[in-house]
Amino acid sequence: MSDTDGRAAARVVVGVSGSLGSLTALGRAAAEARRRDASLWPVLAWEPPGGELAARRSPAAALMVGQWQHLARERLLTALGDVFGDAGPDVPMRALVVRAAAPGRALVETADREADLLVVGAGRRSLLHRTLAPSVSRYCLAHATCPVLAVPPSPLESQLTAVHRRNAWRLRLDVRDLLKETVPPGA
Repeated sequence: MSDTDGRAAARVVVGVSGSLGSLTALGRAAAEARRRDASLWPVLAWEPPGGELAARRSPAAALMVGQWQHLARERLLTALGDVFGDAGPDVPMRALVVRAAAPGRALVETADREADLLVVGAGRRSLLHRTLAPSVSRYCLAHATCPVLAVPPSPLESQLTAVHRRNAWRLRLDVRDLLKETVPPGA
């Protein structure tokens, strides 16, 4: 795909996982695509449950690959619908579902032109999450050959985090219903 003078058409590649951070990044990527007169390339990277090694060891995994890919496609379509609704992003779009063990690498390999813009969410991460799972945004910032825009978390994310508390067993507890129920005066 190129424009009339032979240069590669501008693209805005964005990582999508369905998280609040990725939905915020998707909205920002669409705004950047409009501003740059570029096409939007939302990318959802997926891998089989348990990882590639577990999938290779299980004979049943070969039968499930199509179903896992379908679920990934559905998750991408849900994210696109959540952000754009039925109207769509109002820019040319090419959505991709990529089988990849490392989402950061998949995004960097997709945004392989100097003229591309790679947009990633830079959400809050707990100490445990930082230890167990490498940061996609950090990988992209370190390895991309194009500019990278790391979008900070949505203000809604901090509001939702405040609503979800943890109980004594460290299990998530949704306190919205508890906040709604108040004891009537004089009772």
